Amino acid sequence: MEEKIEGIGIKVYNATPPENPTTPNATSTAAATTTLPRLSLGPGGGGRKRRAVAKGVQKTISKTSMLVNFLPTGTLLTFEMVLPSVYRTGDCSSVNTTMIYVLLGLCALSCFFFHFTDSFKGDDGKVYYGFVTTNGLAVFKPGIQVEIPKDEKYRVGLTDLVHSIMSVMVFIAIAFSDHRVTNCLFPGHQKEMDEVMESFPLMVGVICSALFLVFPTSRRGVGCMAS
Repeated sequence: MEEKIEGIGIKVYNATPPENPTTPNATSTAAATTTLPRLSLGPGGGGRKRRAVAKGVQKTISKTSMLVNFLPTGTLLTFEMVLPSVYRTGDCSSVNTTMIYVLLGLCALSCFFFHFTDSFKGDDGKVYYGFVTTNGLAVFKPGIQVEIPKDEKYRVGLTDLVHSIMSVMVFIAIAFSDHRVTNCLFPGHQKEMDEVMESFPLMVGVICSALFLVFPTSRRGVGCMAS
């Protein structure tokens, strides 16, 4: 048995040395070796699809992340926690669709009414919440033993209405960015909704940011940090 060394550190053992390197067997072996298909090291179709999905999710998050600051704390979290149980397996039956409408309505109402609330810190160090009215602050807990402030800032005004409407628009923009909502509310229009939601959250964010600058507020109501 003859030892033949090819390359570095690789030994190939042949029983008998080939007499003619151009024999038919050697030729067919070389041809078979050269015609082997080369494996593609590039990304496959599955990889491209995963990257496209990740890019879409990242784009949606980047467009809607700044809008969360305009919502009462906990509203969006409640919506995202309840929506999976309502959407279930994605059947979008009449019951599921109705429940999604109810969930959207309740969250939108909370965004609207929470902007008509304010708070103050009493002499006892506790924070009290209430609705702002034309006559002042109407606290949620009647009969408290602390003095309720009568300042002008605790009266309802145009700024409160603007903030409440903008908050509802922001919530709708974020909620409709979720495919589980649009698939059930607008079946068969996925392509159109994708085109609309490409720019709608960004437009709402720009408009609301401008209006919130024109109509600033110092409210510290339900869902906001207490003063």
